[in-house]
Amino acid sequence: MSKRNIVAVDLGASSGRVMLAQWDAASQHIDLREVRRFASLRERRAGYDCWDLDHLEREIRAGLAQLDAENIVPDSIGIDTWGVDMVLLDKAGNRVGEAVSYRDKRTHGVMEQALRELGKETIYARTGIQFLPFNTLYQFRALSQQQPEWKAQVAHALMIPDYLHYRLTGKLNWEYTNATTTQLLNIESGEWDAELLAWAGASPSWFGKPTSPGNLIGHWRNANGAEIPVIAVTTHDTASAVLATPLTQENAAYLSSGTWSLMGFESLLPYASAEALRANITNEGGAEGYRVLKNIMGLWLLQRICTELRIDDLCALIAETEKEPACRALINPNDTRFINPDSMVNEIQNACAEQHMPVPQSAAALARCIFDSLALLYREVIQDLATLRGSAFRQLHVVGGGSQNQFLNQLCADACQIPVLAGPVEASTLGNVGCQLIALGELTDVADFRRCVATNFPLKTFEPLNNSAFRASEARFAALSQPAKELAYDKAD
Repeated sequence: MSKRNIVAVDLGASSGRVMLAQWDAASQHIDLREVRRFASLRERRAGYDCWDLDHLEREIRAGLAQLDAENIVPDSIGIDTWGVDMVLLDKAGNRVGEAVSYRDKRTHGVMEQALRELGKETIYARTGIQFLPFNTLYQFRALSQQQPEWKAQVAHALMIPDYLHYRLTGKLNWEYTNATTTQLLNIESGEWDAELLAWAGASPSWFGKPTSPGNLIGHWRNANGAEIPVIAVTTHDTASAVLATPLTQENAAYLSSGTWSLMGFESLLPYASAEALRANITNEGGAEGYRVLKNIMGLWLLQRICTELRIDDLCALIAETEKEPACRALINPNDTRFINPDSMVNEIQNACAEQHMPVPQSAAALARCIFDSLALLYREVIQDLATLRGSAFRQLHVVGGGSQNQFLNQLCADACQIPVLAGPVEASTLGNVGCQLIALGELTDVADFRRCVATNFPLKTFEPLNNSAFRASEARFAALSQPAKELAYDKAD
């Protein structure tokens, strides 16, 4: 077949889209079109911060219905989302309780319990996953302690994309890349770790064997009765984004920039040494091998500022931000105080005041504080990653929505002192599409797909400048008297 219609549902923690990719095999051309865009809603329910899954499903089905109305029959469908969050089902396949968001505070202190009772080295040796206070390991423990009435009814536990695939097909599936984010998958066997499940209070019977990306889950029937294949793509959105990153040399790193910033490199083998543990490196599953990376609190900080101050014109804000003095006020973006504060404006201002720095008052000053701090943190992380792998990086590929922020891209190049290649913007969607095209036999492998991405979506290069403000601020940033720059409640090694 020379032409294909591929539906990629790409759900981020802030918004979601139903996207149509039209593939022409003869020209190797990919044409992307947004069919429907919607918010990823979180609501307070029963005292918890929860995802509105019914809203997400309605919006996905509305997007598919729109394609039906246009007489477009998809060749396949795939869904990718954020990681760590889960959905509980009973024996009849009905939801149990709520899909509690990773930003909820129910896991506060739970990771510390795990470190005391299991040991940090033991957990890391078994999983190779970064210690984040909201990992699924700690969510299950919180469930056992706080919501035993939910736990008693559970027959299955699915990650968010697996649940949405289930709603389309009626088939259960546990896709590998998202499963690795749980900190419950054994890094040696690739299976669910019985010891960690037992500590978390989760039954092994709730889970099936993790499946590789590209697995056919089942079929969705459209309004005309056509059965459309539903494919388990790289369902973790970062895994999809990395799949679509046109990494052209061995010494290239990637930065998936959006609500979160995920910086790392690809490897056929995991890095789970004592040195990797000290650097809090994570080894998440990819389409091929591992994504060795660190999680960084990304543009979430800016998104919250814009929401609080009711700023709609981001381009105008960035233009004003460029006029602000560089590095006057700096914060640690990975401080857990910024995960979900009541007021991000107040939290940033308080953090600056506590460090005896000028307190940013205007929206532009707040944004400048965020951008400078992120760039300096990117510098620290890329140095950690280079030390771990034993060689310096020569390029940094920035993909995702944040790659459109040319000011931040330049700051990143200046701070890291390597060229930044920006694009593609729709990396998660494209990776979702690429996984489906490979599964359908249209492309051979990831390298084949990346060649298509590079041809279809030209990159913009930002060369590093000698930014004296960054040079002068590196020591000040490194010495911030805040928690170590990790997203963790624990401060000890």
